[in-house]
Amino acid sequence: MRLATTLPYAKSFAAAAQKVVELEKAGLDLVYVAEAYGNDAVSAMGYLAAVTETIEIGSGILPLYSRTPTLLAMTAAGMDDVSDGRFVLGLGASGPQVVEGFHGVPYDAPLGRTREIIEICRAVWAREAPLVYEGRQYQLPLPDGRGTGLGKPLKLVSHPRRTRIPIHVAALGPRNVAQTAELAEGWLPLFFWPEKLDGAFGAELREGAARRHPSLPALDIIAGGMVAIGDDVDDVLDRARPMAALYIGGMGAKGANFYNALVARYGYEKEAADIQDLYLSGRKKEAAAAVPRDLLRSTNLIGSEGFVRDRLACYAAAGVSTLNLGLVGPTDVSVAMLDTLRSLMP
Repeated sequence: MRLATTLPYAKSFAAAAQKVVELEKAGLDLVYVAEAYGNDAVSAMGYLAAVTETIEIGSGILPLYSRTPTLLAMTAAGMDDVSDGRFVLGLGASGPQVVEGFHGVPYDAPLGRTREIIEICRAVWAREAPLVYEGRQYQLPLPDGRGTGLGKPLKLVSHPRRTRIPIHVAALGPRNVAQTAELAEGWLPLFFWPEKLDGAFGAELREGAARRHPSLPALDIIAGGMVAIGDDVDDVLDRARPMAALYIGGMGAKGANFYNALVARYGYEKEAADIQDLYLSGRKKEAAAAVPRDLLRSTNLIGSEGFVRDRLACYAAAGVSTLNLGLVGPTDVSVAMLDTLRSLMP
């Protein structure tokens, strides 16, 4: 398995970037840069491209709604150029709270938009003809009656370094997972429980794989969790509670929270509902305390060497090809953790 992480949040971006430089030297394969409603991801990725040499740099993720499809394609082509072919375009729908609350854009048709954006990006990069696209969500050029009427088909002026930049999609909903298995190079699930993969996603993954074009490589499954290896790391497991509660309880309203629905599919229907009720009522500490310990243990790599070795074997058996790590602690601890993980891998 390849090893990946997400750019660590820090008061100093330069310090976070320097950590990535050291992790690259230690053999880290891929770093994702998140974008929510703080600084944009693209400027950070450009900075990382300038200070690194071998590590792949991925957006993890760029929301579908905050950029046009062609701007996403242009950004990916530009990032792939400045990184010497090391870019991965990570896409995701985000959620209505951010999309409608922060960007002021209707959160509609996430599934259809994902498909059309992927198709448009690949057409832009291929440069086989001036871009013409007739989709339900996007029409290029803009049809008569919806603008000045002066739009014309255009072709990307620059020649992309690669005509097929890898696309990774963050997907949890059943139909989105099936579509990701059909169209994308990589799948970015959260709260990945390898033993429950087939029950939660198996039918959708098989459905998408049956429609997958033979020109695409095998689907890269990018999953993992927080990492802490030792005989006394239970406190680290508890440190995962607030983030889990935020996603399960606070990322979306009732009936519109993908993470909550996933935990329910794992068999924690009551717990998922309780966490959401507590979180949305402002009782965040109680929500964190309500996160099942078995869920935390099964979706992270926190425990003794023997425990982590067994978990890595489960991830491998589930088809995980890139281990996405939440590296805890200072740089030297994270570097040592990478070495230990490699020694434990099956």
